[in-house]
Amino acid sequence: MICVVAAALPLGNFPALAQVNKDLPTAELRIQAAGKTHKLKAEIAADANSRTIGLMNRFSLPPDHGMIFVFPMSQPLAFWMKNTFVPLSIAYADDKGVILNILDMKPHDESPHPSKGAALYALEMKQGWFKERGIVSGDKIQGLDKVGRAKN
Repeated sequence: MICVVAAALPLGNFPALAQVNKDLPTAELRIQAAGKTHKLKAEIAADANSRTIGLMNRFSLPPDHGMIFVFPMSQPLAFWMKNTFVPLSIAYADDKGVILNILDMKPHDESPHPSKGAALYALEMKQGWFKERGIVSGDKIQGLDKVGRAKN
């Protein structure tokens, strides 16, 4: 029976066995845009391991839910979508939370999606989340004091 099950699985693609970030702390964040305050809940990826795994191997995200990546220092950043099944939008932000740029990313796209400048934070949400709310470069992510600093 084990041989039959193993033979039926595609080689090299075991999402059920793949790493997924679990039980990360969360923070309630806000972004003021177009005269409205938009609230979201973000899982906090503040160490090297959680930043590496990110939102890989997930098949959905709850509404208004994403992940905030916190880095040890401001620097040019670039993200890719390896092993990521959910289409995402990413907002890079500086050390004050000001959004530098927002990019859409397709599942499994391994090309780099770079920040426009030195970023301390990257906020990933379902693709289109920022656009649907009129959030653009120059808007500010609020509540980052609850996120803390990078651990490494």
